[in-house]
Amino acid sequence: MNIYLARHGQTRLNKSKLMQGLTDEPLSETGRQQARDAGKMLGDVKFDAVFASPLDRAIETASLISGWKKEDIRIDKRLIEVNFGKYEGKKYYLLGLPMTLYWSLPEIFPAPKTVETIAEITGRSQSFLKELEQKGYENVLITAHGGILRGLNGYLSDRRNGIVWRPKMHNCEIRGYRSQNGQHAPIGIFKIKKK
Repeated sequence: MNIYLARHGQTRLNKSKLMQGLTDEPLSETGRQQARDAGKMLGDVKFDAVFASPLDRAIETASLISGWKKEDIRIDKRLIEVNFGKYEGKKYYLLGLPMTLYWSLPEIFPAPKTVETIAEITGRSQSFLKELEQKGYENVLITAHGGILRGLNGYLSDRRNGIVWRPKMHNCEIRGYRSQNGQHAPIGIFKIKKK
């Protein structure tokens, strides 16, 4: 099975450098164009299944990349963005020391109260992907968010700590993996050109 992980396109909150989290912010026009461009990068890849977070920015990105209608995309709540709790909607550079340290070095610093932990992120990432790997798909697209993708990439990279925190995925970046008999291997990183 080939699994393609995509981050959603840009939103107004991304551009404003705000913690977006569970806010259901739609794609901007720039984000829509990024998703169309990302779909072109994949060329002739035809998807047997397309999954997305319940948030509209991920669903629309999945539709634009895959060419599938929104209503045909499978929504899974385990793919929703990380819950940033009281930091939701805050400027990246005004988070305060506990959240800044956690979001910079989660391997060392614990999640502040009200914020989802690394164990929770990796738990739902692994739950989703282990279930997916039991299916007989050839090519799968999964569209989600910058935070939860760190757990999804961690599982498919066979990381002991369950995360790939750095480098973070940019809007509409796609990372592909081959999953076969419990073994994983990278098949490519696809980045759109910045305009």
